[in-house]
Formats: sequence, structure tokens, C-alpha cells
Amino acid sequence: MGKRTKIAAFLILTLVVLLQGKEGSAQQDPMYTQYMDNLQVLNPGYAGSQGIGNILMVARSQWVEFDGAPATRSFTYNTSYDEQNIGVGFSLMSDQIGPLKQTGFYADYSYFLPVSEKFKLGLGLKGGVSFYRASLVALKTVDSDPVFNHDIYENFLPNVGVGLFLYSETTYFGLSVPKLIDNIIINEDVKTDYINKQQRHMYFVAGHRFDFSEDFQLKTNGMMRWVKSAPLSVDLTVMGGFRDKFWVGAMYRFGDAYGMLVKFNPSPKMSIGYAYDITVSELSAFSSGTHEIMFSYNLDLFGRGGQATAEK
Repeated sequence: MGKRTKIAAFLILTLVVLLQGKEGSAQQDPMYTQYMDNLQVLNPGYAGSQGIGNILMVARSQWVEFDGAPATRSFTYNTSYDEQNIGVGFSLMSDQIGPLKQTGFYADYSYFLPVSEKFKLGLGLKGGVSFYRASLVALKTVDSDPVFNHDIYENFLPNVGVGLFLYSETTYFGLSVPKLIDNIIINEDVKTDYINKQQRHMYFVAGHRFDFSEDFQLKTNGMMRWVKSAPLSVDLTVMGGFRDKFWVGAMYRFGDAYGMLVKFNPSPKMSIGYAYDITVSELSAFSSGTHEIMFSYNLDLFGRGGQATAEK
């Protein structure tokens, strides 16, 4: 089988997998307001598309002052190998909602295929494991229930994901499913869908950068997140920049939240971002918003720069 035939087969297989859906009941993957800077977590095809090694750290505290609110931490690194047209990376993630905590380690691989003079297509594969714990013993209950007499541990939940990432110097589109396997977490005492199953999520992302002058830039970004039996989540973000150093913007997550974002680039290698969300759902009466901090630094440990950058 030739290289073009293999690529075509990969594309067809990826699209078939992306368009299939299994029974699910809840959104479980972490949510990010600064998703445009954290695309590697969502789409393995992004790894290496920046053309240089990059470290990214994100800390998110959702629904502050709400007891048991989600708290997410992630660390990613990716780089490119131009001579082979490939990108590699890895990610570490910790996500806790009340007594439920998941940590994971995933590796990413992408192959870049030129599709026009301006655009390249990243074909991505993701693989790794998650570690799961439900701290039921720590919960306060009204009646004595043997279900809460012990915690639940699942120390090895393997998973794989796929993604397509089409990009140029100013535009990008991505379609991905970072976790394809609906892992069943077996426990005879607890029968809730959230605990018993890892749900499959599908993401579509897109963005474009407008350079009006040397002093003023504008970035538009959007994300759709879908999981069966849950509402479609849609984020829209607009940010204006001054001399590519200071950025400020607004976001809206339909039916859920709105907020603001700021970003500062102290140097060409470093970025610091902050986002604040205010929920518009019933939870608004119990929380004082969501805080998210992002730190990015270009550090080319293994690869060589040179590929076209996907502006976000």
C-alpha cells in the first residue's frame, strides 16, 4: 500500500469513527475557556503544528465557592520534526469534581500532509491511560449506607483518540475525538452512569487571525463539543491585540456562561493568560464565577522549528 493510499485510508477511517456515536449520558471531559491555546488536549493532530517545542500549563477552578466544584490542572508539551513531517507530544491532566477524581497521561503523534500552498493537514493519534478514584468514604450521608463504606479505584483505564487539524499561518480547523473507548468502571454497589462509564466526546474547533496593521490584530475562535444524551456546547471567543503583545477579549458559551479573557506576551517565547467566566445557569446563585490561568513557553527540547504556525 503506497503512502497516498495509506493517508486516504487513514482519513476515511478517522471520519467514520468521528461520525459514529455510542450511548452516553453526561459530559465528563474537562472544559477550558482558553481552548484556543490548549488545543493539544483536544486534538492530537495539533501536536507539532506550531513548528517549535512548547510547554503549556493550565489551572482552572470552576464555580468558585460552590462545594465540590470542578478543578482542573493540565500540562502539555509538543514539538515537531520537520524532516519527517511529524509532530509528537504528551499531556498530563488532573480533573476533580466533588469526590470523583481522574488523572491521565497521554502521548500524541501527528503526521503533516501539505494540501495547498497555504494549508497543511495534521493527522493525529492519541494514546494513554487514566487513573480514577471516587472518594465515597469522605461523603457525609444522612443514613448509613454500605455503598459509602469504601472508595472506588480504577488504576488503569487505557484509551486512544484521533484528530484532524487543518491549518495555515492565520487559520485553523479541527475535528477530533480524544477518547474513543467508553471504559466501563465496574462496581457492584454504585450504579450511576457518571461513575460507570467514560463518555466519548467529539470536538470541532476553528479560528482565524486578522492583521489590520502592525499595531492592531484580531482573533476569532469557536468550539463545539458534543457528547450523546447531553446538550451541544458552543463557545465563541473574540480577542483584540495591540502589537501582538497585549490581548483582551470576550467569550460566550451558549446557555451556560459568558466572560472575559486577557493575555500578555512578555517575549516572543512566553505567554500568560487569564480568563474569568460567569455562569448564567441556575448555578449562578451558588458560585462567584470561574477562574482559569494559562502559562505558555516555547522550549525546543527535541525538535527543529520551521513549520507553518497555526495562529490561535
